[in-house]
Amino acid sequence: MAVGLASAVAAGLLDALANQTNYTAPTALWIKLHIGDPGSAGTSNAATETTRKDITASFAAASGGTCTTNADTTWTNVAATEDYTHYTIWSASSGGTFYWSGTVTASAVTAGDTFTIAAADLDLSLSTAA
Repeated sequence: MAVGLASAVAAGLLDALANQTNYTAPTALWIKLHIGDPGSAGTSNAATETTRKDITASFAAASGGTCTTNADTTWTNVAATEDYTHYTIWSASSGGTFYWSGTVTASAVTAGDTFTIAAADLDLSLSTAA
């Protein structure tokens, strides 16, 4: 399963730390739904629901190696009946740079439903020393 930081993002963060190079943070973050593992490029198994939601201001400050959302992210009137299992995070509402992927609790939806990732239900985390 290929979930976590995009390879290019991981390399940029490591270079910033280890080689004192500048890392340019994204100016926005957008989340997209998937019905299976999105793969290393973040493009596999895309949901029929193609709308990416802006989550730029949705994260609390990091603590203990984790950032957690502090706002609901909601899709209304979803496009198809399917089972959301993964998400990807991007720099733009379409196209853009792939940053991160992860899993969501499998959620079957019916076309026309509303789907919500509730505040505090989406975490981005990195391993830290114990």
